[in-house]
Amino acid sequence: MIEIAGDTGEGGGQIARMAVALAAVTGQPLRLTRIRARRASPGLAAQHLTALRAVAQLAGGRIDGLVPGGTEVAFRPGKVRGGSYEFDVGTAGSVTLLVQALLPVMLATHAPIGVRLVGGTDVRAAPPFDYLREVLLPLLVPFGVTAALQLEQRGYYPRGGGAMRLSVEPCTLRPARLAAGALRSLHALVHTAQLPAHVAQRMLAAARDALGRHGVSTEAHVETTATARGAGGAIVLVADCGTSRLGAARVAERGVRAETLGQAAGTELARDLELGAAVDVHAADQLIVYLALASGDSSFTSAAASSHTRTAIWLAEQFLPARFSVSAPDAAGRVTVACHGPAATR
Repeated sequence: MIEIAGDTGEGGGQIARMAVALAAVTGQPLRLTRIRARRASPGLAAQHLTALRAVAQLAGGRIDGLVPGGTEVAFRPGKVRGGSYEFDVGTAGSVTLLVQALLPVMLATHAPIGVRLVGGTDVRAAPPFDYLREVLLPLLVPFGVTAALQLEQRGYYPRGGGAMRLSVEPCTLRPARLAAGALRSLHALVHTAQLPAHVAQRMLAAARDALGRHGVSTEAHVETTATARGAGGAIVLVADCGTSRLGAARVAERGVRAETLGQAAGTELARDLELGAAVDVHAADQLIVYLALASGDSSFTSAAASSHTRTAIWLAEQFLPARFSVSAPDAAGRVTVACHGPAATR
């Protein structure tokens, strides 16, 4: 049984979700301790409970210790099964973070599989729905991933109640080297619900200003009448660079000006474009598991290797024979994350 301390590195919910996912894919029993031990509210919250329970169900396994506030679980995976599933967080907890745990497991099936997820689709401290669909999933295509994401209804904090569907074709992940290419297009997806229409326009205008010369080719889709539960919104910027894709996003917050959100997203994306990064820092940590599971050598460049990325690397190496390296910043300020395979999976 692999023993993982949940307060290692970044020490958040990411370790709990990905440790259970890796255990399911590799078939290795897991004991996870000190879950979120250094957080203000330690232990498992609703979204973590849902993610771990969902992975266990997909893997046909047994997981003990799933109680609110629990800090230790034991998981014995079974055989990953295809089919249709539905999981409801029951709060505004992020459904896109559920995907972070479920997608690697879904790829390990031998039959088509789909899930319907209910909770928060666009909430703070998590990728907004449009980022997941327009940035992360396209980055996985070179690895051989075929997945479709459909939005049914947006859900915001504190009501939640949003819904989305994810369907996946099983595959054997192949290695990929993600490198920056020439900017082909740059577009913005902005939406609000139950807020004045000018909020979306102000987020977009501020993002365009921050992008400067990169905004010349910007195409924008502004949605202000989204079918949604509660009031909220988000801006997601997407740069198609041919062999790679960059994104930046912000979710509307009470008390934070629309201009502040748009400017932050635009500044972040402009920096990555100037550096010539292949992926943004938020995608970087989410890609680690796919590099580790691919049979061969993979790599990408990014503006930095965040604590989330380094934690994901450490965790992947506990379960798989993949070995990672992170380069020192080059002359432009980029780092390269490389993974040496092959990785042994079930």
